[in-house]
Amino acid sequence: SSITFEYTLMKGVNDHPEHARALVKLLRKLPSKLNLIPFNPFPGTEYQRSEPAVIEAFKQIVMQSGLIATVRRTRGDDIDAACGQLVGQVLDRTRRSRDHQAKLEARAHAA
Repeated sequence: SSITFEYTLMKGVNDHPEHARALVKLLRKLPSKLNLIPFNPFPGTEYQRSEPAVIEAFKQIVMQSGLIATVRRTRGDDIDAACGQLVGQVLDRTRRSRDHQAKLEARAHAA
């Protein structure tokens, strides 16, 4: 059994080769897997997503050490949403669907 670690990569903050090597040093003796998560920028943040080539280079450094690493595709990629935005949109759709269903049931009972 192994531990899965999540590591969010932010451009110029924690995506340099020396960060990858430090992470390898930290995790080397643990039975672990590393999920690399590209940062999903949102309005008002100063942080940016790392470039794909930088993410791949980071992953290669980790994997060359013998650790398992994957790059996770973030759910907000295709709709340009940060985590909170995505959750808000899903919850809003759920609430609207529930309200619509309640109206339909009320009409059915009234008939």
